[in-house]
Amino acid sequence: MATTPNTIDHATLERLVEAGAVRGAVVVGQAGGWGVVIQYGMTERALAAKRGAVRVFRKFETLVGYLKDIGITRYQVDASQFDPVAHKTERKRVDAAERMKAAHEAAAYNEWLVKQVQESIDDLRPNVSHEQVLADWQIKRAALLDQANRKGV
Repeated sequence: MATTPNTIDHATLERLVEAGAVRGAVVVGQAGGWGVVIQYGMTERALAAKRGAVRVFRKFETLVGYLKDIGITRYQVDASQFDPVAHKTERKRVDAAERMKAAHEAAAYNEWLVKQVQESIDDLRPNVSHEQVLADWQIKRAALLDQANRKGV
C-alpha cells in the first residue's frame, strides 16, 4: 500500500462522502500503522497525507475516529499485513521539537516587542530627537574614554 501512486486527498474525500459517492472503505494494516483505501464508483484510491504520500495512522482508534467524523461508519479491515512489532511505541521528532522551541521563542520575543512599542506610545514624556541622542551619547562616550584612560586601561 505504501507504493500506491493513486491517492485521494481529504478535501476530495469529504466531497465524495457528502455526495454519497463512496461505496466502501478498506482499512489496511501494515508495518507501523493503518492505511485506508476508499472505494467510489469503479475506483479505489488510498487516502493521502497533506504532502501526497499515503497516510498512515499509527493508532487504529485514530483512524476509526477520522472515518466516523468524515461520515464513513462501515468499512472492512484487512489486518493480514499489520505488524505490531514494527509499530513504534515512542515517536521522537527532534526537528519538530526544535521548530516548536524556535516558534515559542519567536512568539515570546514578539510579545515583548509589542509590549515595548505600546509602552513607548503610551509614554507621556516629550520626544527626544535622534540628533540630540547622538550629541548626548558623544558626551557620555568621551567621559567614559577619559575615565578609562585615567585608569590606564
